[in-house]
Amino acid sequence: MLGSPRFSQALTEAMLITAVTAAVLRALLGWSGYLAIVVGLVALGLASLTAQPERIEWRGTLPISLIGLFSVMAVSTLWSAYPGATVQGVAYALCFGVMGVYIALVRDGIQLVRSVGNVLRGVLTVGIALEILSGILLDAPISFLGIAGNLAVGGPIQGIAGTRNSLAFVAALAIITFWIEYRTRSVSSGVATYGLALACLSLLFARSPVSWFVLAAVLTAGLILVVVRRQPARARRRTQAALLITAVVGIAFGWAFRGRLVGIADAAIDVQSRTSVWAQIQDLVEPRVLEGFGWVGPWRPELFPFAAVRDAFGERPPSALNAYVDTVLQLGVIGAVVLGGVLALAVVRAWLVASQRKSTVYVWPALVLVLLITTSITESYLLFELGLMLLVLSVMAASRNRSWRQLLAPRDG
Repeated sequence: MLGSPRFSQALTEAMLITAVTAAVLRALLGWSGYLAIVVGLVALGLASLTAQPERIEWRGTLPISLIGLFSVMAVSTLWSAYPGATVQGVAYALCFGVMGVYIALVRDGIQLVRSVGNVLRGVLTVGIALEILSGILLDAPISFLGIAGNLAVGGPIQGIAGTRNSLAFVAALAIITFWIEYRTRSVSSGVATYGLALACLSLLFARSPVSWFVLAAVLTAGLILVVVRRQPARARRRTQAALLITAVVGIAFGWAFRGRLVGIADAAIDVQSRTSVWAQIQDLVEPRVLEGFGWVGPWRPELFPFAAVRDAFGERPPSALNAYVDTVLQLGVIGAVVLGGVLALAVVRAWLVASQRKSTVYVWPALVLVLLITTSITESYLLFELGLMLLVLSVMAASRNRSWRQLLAPRDG
């Protein structure tokens, strides 16, 4: 039973639900209850893999760069300012890493997209239903879920994602996934239309100031891939080189006019809050900039240096509000370089596979990586729970289809 396709599908979706709805599950069950679920899912995943050993093929699947990232997390225990918390944080990160590895091993590309699509449709549907109940029917907040009941006034809403920025991230992931489902005809046109409409409504009412920049980056990457995939094989290299130059110029232009762009997005207050946090972290990490304070994962407010950080309004942020800044704080420049290597290698591999393979399903890892990289400029989702799981999934999907270690595989005959 543990090795059956149905069990693997059910366990995959349970793992994804646990990652997507982490904030709500912790609000309902507390950290102890949530950790029990996570550990139970990891145990079931390991048992399921043991029951289907033919699925365990590591050559070219588990990238060395990804192993390096988790190794730096673990080794940071040696110099950590809070070794006990680091051990706990590494174990927590490994749980989501193992779940990502399990899903990548037992689900092929189209099965993975379908599983993610099923979960996101359910999560967004429940979230919108609760927002309608709170904001329109009852006209009262659902406090224990953090739902303020703002739907009737146009938002912001958060559904069951935890925060409005989390909802915007989930909605953007849903748009990518539902579009891939539609293009691969994995679901009916009615289901695809419903999912896309639901995701767009969630994104609109989340009113996340930075989500539109992220979505613009993802849509631009998607359009570029559409153009490249339609090019003859000989013309793709020239086309991609031209597009790369255009992208670099576009990024430079955006940086030069960042003030105006922030004003257009009405994100000045949001940006002020983030930059104040980053400035404090820069001062705090200076004595340990090479190695950081040690991995902990989600911030522990009772520990230094996290207890010392406040945003521009005097509130304690849940993270560094930037995955790269968070990595420097916890793992130093060493960790940031390793993370950069993981992302760079994964993007190159995923992009080449997406531009060369015929099926649209190969586009999913590339666009998810673009989503993670751009979101990481304003949030630390990449390092925890759903973001970390998606990173492992995308990196392994890219590595499976394009890895130098596949050349080491024994040849028949």
